[in-house]
Parts: sequence; C-alpha cells; structure tokens
Amino acid sequence: MGSRPSLLLRDEELAEIQKETGFTANQIERLYSRFTALDKSTTGALSRDDFLRIPELAINPLGDRIVNSFFRHSEEDRVNFRQFVRVLAHFRPVKKNRENQFNSREGKLHFAFKLYDIDDDDRITKDELLAVLQMMVGENISEEQLLSIAERTILEADADGDGMISFEEFCTVLERSQVEHKMSIKFLN
Repeated sequence: MGSRPSLLLRDEELAEIQKETGFTANQIERLYSRFTALDKSTTGALSRDDFLRIPELAINPLGDRIVNSFFRHSEEDRVNFRQFVRVLAHFRPVKKNRENQFNSREGKLHFAFKLYDIDDDDRITKDELLAVLQMMVGENISEEQLLSIAERTILEADADGDGMISFEEFCTVLERSQVEHKMSIKFLN
C-alpha cells in the first residue's frame, strides 16, 4: 500500500471499509494496529478472550454483553478486522452528511437495544431487563428494588400491552435522549 506498510489491506478494501463505516484511512490504520495488538494468537481474528483482556471491558459490568455484540454476526467464535471495525463504527460521532447504517441514530439505538435483548428475539422481556440491571448495579440495589424498576420500565414502555419492549417502543422511550452523543467516542485521526 505504499505509504502504509503496516496496514495489510488492499486499497480497494480500505476504500470499502471507509465507505461502509465512515472511518478515515488514518483511523482505520490506528484501529488495525489496535486489532493486531489484541490478536495474541496472530490468526487475523479475535476471540472472546482477546476482548476480555481489554481492561476497560474486563471491569465494565456490561463487558460480556459488549463483547457479545462483536460476535453477533460472526459464524464462528472469532471476529475478523472488518467485523471489528463495523461494531466500532456504532460509536463514531454522528456527523451531518457522513451518517451510515452503523452510526446513525437508529443504528446506535439498535445496538443499545441488542445489549438488553439477551435471547436476540427482538423483544426485551422483564427477565432480560432485570438481568441487565443486575449486571449494571450488582449488589448495590436489592432484588425487590430491581424487580420494581424492571416492572415499571416495562409498564411505561410497553405501548402495545404485550408485556415486552419492542425496538419501536424502545426508540419511543429514548426519543428525547441524545443517544447520538452519549454513544459516541472520539476516534483520533
């Protein structure tokens, strides 16, 4: 690739990743460097253990759910660079005229929704909500309080009365939140 000997992507692949994710060539090169540093087995793919070696994920109460998001569209229990970058694209700041499927408001909401949708059936049940709340607060709140929060949340969000939260209901609840900013990380150029 000429001026980028450390990046083992063809120019066509780099252009495709840029178009698909909105990352710049420099950002992709930095992400590739991070990816290869995480790939301890040098297989060109990351395992769940590779992700869990990231200190910020290891201590995050939702670390397992975040790691699972990287494997959602993987046939195997490994994630290649392109899959890695696609997930990270959800956290790119939304910029006018540079929005894409991953970092649009809807893409960010869908990503957040899937953190709660543990069984991946496109519905958040009271039990799923309770499980995620338990991950987030641990032993700091009693089981009764968590159950009350989960039940109240379902009651308030469940517009169709089926006892679960659909993606549309989830979006309605978060209508006034600034998810575009809250789910954004500044990636260095």
